[in-house]
Amino acid sequence: MLAIFTNPTYDFIGRRRWAYAVSVALMLVALGSIFVKGGLQYDIDFTGGTLIEVRMPQAVSVGTIRARLATVGLEHSLIQEFSDSRDVLIRTQVAATDLAELSQRVRGALDPDRVGAPEIRRVESVGPQIGHDLRQQAIYAVLASLGGILLYIWLRFDLRGGVATIVSVGHDVLICLGALSLTNREFSLPVLAALLTVIGLAVNDRIVMYDRLREIRAKKAGKGVTFADEVNLAVNQTLSRTVLTVATVVLSAATLFLFGGASLETFAFVVLVGAITGPLSTVYGAAALDVDWRTWIARRRAPRLAASVRGGRGVRRS
Repeated sequence: MLAIFTNPTYDFIGRRRWAYAVSVALMLVALGSIFVKGGLQYDIDFTGGTLIEVRMPQAVSVGTIRARLATVGLEHSLIQEFSDSRDVLIRTQVAATDLAELSQRVRGALDPDRVGAPEIRRVESVGPQIGHDLRQQAIYAVLASLGGILLYIWLRFDLRGGVATIVSVGHDVLICLGALSLTNREFSLPVLAALLTVIGLAVNDRIVMYDRLREIRAKKAGKGVTFADEVNLAVNQTLSRTVLTVATVVLSAATLFLFGGASLETFAFVVLVGAITGPLSTVYGAAALDVDWRTWIARRRAPRLAASVRGGRGVRRS
């Protein structure tokens, strides 16, 4: 296996307070953006309506497009430009029954002078009930995946590791959703697929780390090594593998983001954000939380243990 680091000894757990601060700040920014904007923007897959992708013969401003659509009663449509300002996405909450007729209306409105006909590249229509059902199914899919992860890690390692993993995965998902909100991107079915991909990558990272931690604990048992030191050692020993995995995912996602076209751009964006934040939450979401949780339990048990020892000595003296 290719090793980028040779016997690294970085004190990740010792700097966990700073990492906590960064993570909390990122989550507050994400929540703040979602709250200020009144929630996420949902694609028609979840809201219902009609989506029309148009390529204009030349660049036209959003204001001009809206004014032209107003002539056919579509002035309240959501209009989004892609990186190429000739490509425009028009989304209306009206579910059309005749897509061909709607396409003709839009084409005629966008080319009132008949100078150059816009190219209708895609037309999709989803009913409101289907959108509602898809939104429910998306929530169930995420909850089912998190429940399965918790059960698997609980059975294979321990409950604390499972809970810490779920918390850290929630951290990744929230930051991805915040990035969507900050960049005014829509939550769509490809985004749901990207979130499930991010969850899978994150859990894979945690399982590798916990497997190494279990091996280290078996070797160091009875040698006076603290749990925090064991976690640090496990993170350092899997550091090369983590960096290589992240680099591979980032390169693949960046390629899709730059050259995959509009349909894959948001998917790749979410995977990029999740790949970058994943290692942070592996170390400081799962591992560090596990350390602090065990430390807190040990401190609570210490007074009780001392009291029981004193009580036992009193009994023997009598």
